[in-house]
Amino acid sequence: MTKIFIINGGQKFGHSGGRFNETIATTTANFFSALSEFEVKTTNINDNYDPKEEVAKYVWADVVIYHTPIWWFQLPHGFKKYIDVVFTAGHKNGIYINDGRKADNPARNYGTGGMLQGRKYMVTSSWNAPKEAFTLPNEFFMETSVDNGPLFGFHRMNAFIGMERMKGMHFHDIEKNANVVRDLELYQSHLQNTFLKENIYEHLSNSNH
Repeated sequence: MTKIFIINGGQKFGHSGGRFNETIATTTANFFSALSEFEVKTTNINDNYDPKEEVAKYVWADVVIYHTPIWWFQLPHGFKKYIDVVFTAGHKNGIYINDGRKADNPARNYGTGGMLQGRKYMVTSSWNAPKEAFTLPNEFFMETSVDNGPLFGFHRMNAFIGMERMKGMHFHDIEKNANVVRDLELYQSHLQNTFLKENIYEHLSNSNH
């Protein structure tokens, strides 16, 4: 059985009610809960949480699925705080040991001290920016993708703790031209293609931890 840990980072703040990411996170939980091959745990960063319990969820999971909006080209501050608090609690306690370097060669092997080798993660993000802002010449993001641009540090963070990236999905133009029905259909297809084709869950559940 493959263990899925779903984190809803859609913070409720200011004019944002977190509704889109709540919908996506619920869709993810319902998708896996309907299948006997998967076991699911969830966290909503707006709720009170015990850092030690969150560390235990990371250690338990085969796959961590993050759902986050992007605010000012970064994670919402509540989600960033969650990561700071939980990863600190996970130091030498299941998430990472150190930065991986040794005193005799401090210039090498940075980022190899993670404790979650064999686990995978996936991220979805939601944007006011249209997709074309990332792909067209002379547009705002200068033809730099979400994953190689704003989320580059997020991906390296997960690599630091030992996790391997799975292909995620990014939702664009959510505020001005949202098409939630279409996005949900595309996301359902993404989940099916990613987790169900070629019995990928068997490979995930056989990972060592």
